[in-house]
Amino acid sequence: MVKIRYSIGKKEVRGGNKMRKFILGTDWWTDCDDVVAMRLLLRAHKKGEVELKGVAVNACMEYSVASVDGFLNQEGVSDIPIGIDLRATDFGGNPPYQKGLAPFAKRYCRNEDAEDACRLYRRILAEAREPIEIVEIGFLQVMEQLLKSEKDDISPKSGMELVQENVEKIWVMAGKWDEDGGVEHNFANTDTARNAAEYFCRCCPVPVTFLGFEVGETVITGDCLAQNDVLYQVLCDHGSQNGRMSWDPMLVHVALIGDEELAGYQKVSGTASVEKLTGKNHFIMSDAGRHCYLIKRREDDYYKKMINDLIG
Repeated sequence: MVKIRYSIGKKEVRGGNKMRKFILGTDWWTDCDDVVAMRLLLRAHKKGEVELKGVAVNACMEYSVASVDGFLNQEGVSDIPIGIDLRATDFGGNPPYQKGLAPFAKRYCRNEDAEDACRLYRRILAEAREPIEIVEIGFLQVMEQLLKSEKDDISPKSGMELVQENVEKIWVMAGKWDEDGGVEHNFANTDTARNAAEYFCRCCPVPVTFLGFEVGETVITGDCLAQNDVLYQVLCDHGSQNGRMSWDPMLVHVALIGDEELAGYQKVSGTASVEKLTGKNHFIMSDAGRHCYLIKRREDDYYKKMINDLIG
């Protein structure tokens, strides 16, 4: 397998004509950093640096799918399939920006118009002829569903087989890795989130890079936008017109670069685990582990500038 890397923003491609392909999983929920992260990925997609094969929403609110479709349309991307987990209604909250984006929807005006998120993953992986990378910036229950899925009309292979054969790597914004027993939202929000996180860490068969809460907490991005920018309106609706913490954008940015150290991070390798009852995360260091978490090697302004330059 050829390892291909992209230097985002410099249009520098190594590895021939093959293009890295991504699926994005997002809660697209009450925070606006998902939308900033989506812009990063869509900008790279539009430039031909990567290909976004699909978006799977893992928290179901009234305007979830319509607002995703609306934002895609506003960004000039109208052909990316969207899936959703319609059962994921237990996360609660009132997203402040979704209703404002929904009127721009064209293909998906209701949640029911979208494909089931697990089926979307299965279909994209079953059709894949080149390695897929998955970026998860929300809850992990759809990944759990995928890994547990059995053969169906889409593929005679189980979800575990599809992931093993067709997924090169998974990038996850979750966990709090600066302390043993850390507790973070995407792992610990509900029973659904905790059960999914525990299963994913224990059973996912491919390499996983985690970017934790502590990495993005002090990096504020999105304070560079013009007032007529739809993303600026999203941030205003959230109450973050002066920028927002950058958990999801930082995860997407390092995934797009494709090399943790090149992106400015130290990798800590080993095996991650999550307690099912509490959502607390733990990590056993080992060079042989298939997991790693990230530690910033540069000052916050470095990551802030990299992201703001790409979204502005």
